[in-house]
Parts: sequence; structure tokens; C-alpha cells
Amino acid sequence: MRHPHPPQPPSPERSAELRRRFAQEARSERPDLATLCLLVGAEADGALDEAGLDAAQVELDRLAGELPFRPASPRAWAEALRDLLGERYGFHGVAADYQRLESSLLHEVLRRRRGLPILLSVVWLEVARRAGAPVYGVALPGHFVVGFGAEPGAASGPGSAALGERVLVDPFDGGRVLSGQDAEVLVAGATGAELRESMLEPAAPLDVVSRVLNNIRAWAARRPEQSAVGLWAIDLALLLPAHAARLRYERAVLLVQRGEFAAGAGELEAYAEVVGAVDQAVAEEVRGEARAARAMLN
Repeated sequence: MRHPHPPQPPSPERSAELRRRFAQEARSERPDLATLCLLVGAEADGALDEAGLDAAQVELDRLAGELPFRPASPRAWAEALRDLLGERYGFHGVAADYQRLESSLLHEVLRRRRGLPILLSVVWLEVARRAGAPVYGVALPGHFVVGFGAEPGAASGPGSAALGERVLVDPFDGGRVLSGQDAEVLVAGATGAELRESMLEPAAPLDVVSRVLNNIRAWAARRPEQSAVGLWAIDLALLLPAHAARLRYERAVLLVQRGEFAAGAGELEAYAEVVGAVDQAVAEEVRGEARAARAMLN
């Protein structure tokens, strides 16, 4: 096994360049999902150099080229991807994958053929997209899956009749085609809630990347010794055009937890200024946290 421990981060210079490229791609007219996920991987793993980034893209191209024909229906596309990725190449997930940072890194998922549902879904999405499939991601609560067919709400047009059906697959389960009841069970198991039509809306590339970074932050939050991983995951999330203001607070608290009291206090004070415009009580709480952090300096 190559990484008994999480991978080592890149140099500060390399990290700065990766972040510049990540921000540029995230703000482009059509952000590329594979590129963004690979840049996340390079921020996590200093061993992932430019040749490695290129090799991962080439592997996605190669897999797409191995689809034996151009299927005629969404179900046929779903079955062709299941046969290729799930059965022939063995891409799938198991419970233990939730304990590994590598399960959230696209280049490692391509290498190990194992990962979290959302990263396995990225493999399905990128291979299918390259092959010309009508495909989109579906961010079910707690379990990401992939849809084939016309996107919900998509306008019909010439040639759309064959896309009338929509098929969901679960890449974590090797690409198993899901019935409506299967999707309901996944949502109920993750949240206890009922499946709603709004949950089946296509997930935009930036939403997918945001969720990947959320998963990495959650992984790091359970491991205080990995606070540096949590910090870069927040930093990348802050580079996305739309992000929760509370990420600034989360970053400040993490800096304090890491012993960077002055920097953390400064960011807490800045966040208090912003939040004070809408909630003075919360702002005062945050200022109290900033004072406590500054007291740690004495």
C-alpha cells in the first residue's frame, strides 16, 4: 500500500500555483470537473506532479475509448458503464473507504479503483461524458449517484425522444442500476427523510467540488492531527465563486486550534464585522472568541 499515512502536501510554491489554477478554472465559463478534482488531489498529494495530472486525464480518455458502442438509450448507457467500470475494472466502494483521505482524491480513486460515492461518480461522469453520454450527477443527501438521460427540466428537442427515460446508477455499488425504491432507501438510510423530486436535480460541477471539499474537511475534523488538511480544504472552498460566509469563521477557529492565535483572532474579528451587519448578538460572541484567542498570546 503506497500511503500507510495520508499523502504529504506540496511545497508552498507548488501549492500557490495549484490554488491560482483552481481559482481560474472555478471561475471559467464552463468549469471542468475532472481538472478541479485533480487540482484538489495535487493540493493533498505533493507527489502528484504535472505528468501525474496529465496521466489521470489520459486514463479517463482511455476508459471512455473502451466503451464498445454508442448505446441507444439511457438504460443501455448505464449498463455499458456498469459493465466497463464496475465489472471489468472493478471500480466500487466499501465502508472502510470513508476512513481514507485518498478516497476523496481523483487520481488515487483511478489508481485504486476505490473511493467515496462522489469520487466514484466523478469517474462515471467523466468517462461517460467523454463518450458522449447524456449524463449528470445527482447529489442525493448522504450518497452521490449518477443519472443517465435528459436532465430533469431539460427542454425537449429533436432527438430527445430516446432520452425520455432517466436512469440512476450507484457507482459505489459498482454502477448498479437503481429503481425508484432503491433511491428512496438510499435517502432514508442517509437522512431518514423521504425522497423529493428536488433531490434529483443535476449537480453543477462546482457543487460537486464543494461537496468533495466538505467531505475532506469532515475527514480532517475527526482527526485533529490532520488540521493542515482541513485548512487547505477550507482555503480551496473559499476560492469557489459561491461559498458560505461561515467558512471564514470555520477557518479562523481552525487557526486558533492550530495555535496560530494572532492570525485566528484577526480572522475572527474580521468575520464579526461582516456578521454584525445582520446579527449583532452573534458578532459579539465571535468578538469574545477573538479576545480569548488574543489572551492566549500573553
